[in-house]
Amino acid sequence: MSNKDTQIVLRDLSKFYTSGCPVSLSFGRLFGTPSALKRIEAVRGVTLSIGKGEAVGLIGPNGAGKSTITKMLAGIMRPSSGEVIVNGRIPFKERIKHVASIGVVFGQKTQLWWDLPVQQSFDLLRDIYHLQPERYRRTRDNLIERLSLGAFLSRPVRQLSLGQRMRAEFAAALLREPSLVILDEPTIGLDAPAKIAVRQFIHELVRDRGTTVLLTTHDMHDIEEIVDRVLLIGKGKILADGPLERLRSEIFVESELQVEFAGEPSPLELPEGISLIDQSGNRITVAFDPTKRNPAEVISQIISGRPVTDVRLGPRSIEEFISHFYRVHGALEA
Repeated sequence: MSNKDTQIVLRDLSKFYTSGCPVSLSFGRLFGTPSALKRIEAVRGVTLSIGKGEAVGLIGPNGAGKSTITKMLAGIMRPSSGEVIVNGRIPFKERIKHVASIGVVFGQKTQLWWDLPVQQSFDLLRDIYHLQPERYRRTRDNLIERLSLGAFLSRPVRQLSLGQRMRAEFAAALLREPSLVILDEPTIGLDAPAKIAVRQFIHELVRDRGTTVLLTTHDMHDIEEIVDRVLLIGKGKILADGPLERLRSEIFVESELQVEFAGEPSPLELPEGISLIDQSGNRITVAFDPTKRNPAEVISQIISGRPVTDVRLGPRSIEEFISHFYRVHGALEA
């Protein structure tokens, strides 16, 4: 990747906090209690680069460092050491210019004005960021059409459903046509149709506009359907970096077989090398290593003359892969 194609650069980036109450130290000296201050390393020596137009997912358990990295990229937080550069700028030093060039969507926070109609919130953002009127109108109208906002533009934000508000949040973040969009749990709490609509819209951003997308989420379907590259983070470090399917094939070779029988099957005795994942009603799910057991033979052994209505064979689910990965790396407790 050439320098001109690189949009985000992190070099040996670290962030630590000091927890505890300094006042308690005075009492500690008086009464002989131990020091209450403790150093917590949220991010430790992270180095990476992200190119223009990439869709990248940050995955990790709670406390892994995902939100801290995101806040440093957004310019909200200053690193303790190391360097962060976005669009050629140091975010916390050039914050006004920086925030004008990025869009941020937080699933549990809003950038809209709660008691104002959606349209007035958009107009306020136009004035705050000094957007050129004609360009603003063109971008706004395009977003209203693509995100189907017309039916509730005149309604106060507080009266919107969660799905409607999230669509309005996306529009608000994109009014200034940012080159980078940071998404933190963008589909949290949404119903299935709303999630599908949001994921499709993010796809279009990357495909049609070449927008760089950085996604943090606990919804693995978001990861599977949106990003091209994942960063697996644990205890403040990057533990793995690459396309999801490549990482899954390198780390977790097991396949998953799901069989749905015509009726509730008689008790099954699984051959050696086949492990039961779940059995409920007329459905059974097992896992096996395809490098050691022939998939056709496994299917035959499980079916064993019983009438079936459906058979599905594929890699283990992304949730199983992620859980296995963090268990292996001892990173479930950050």
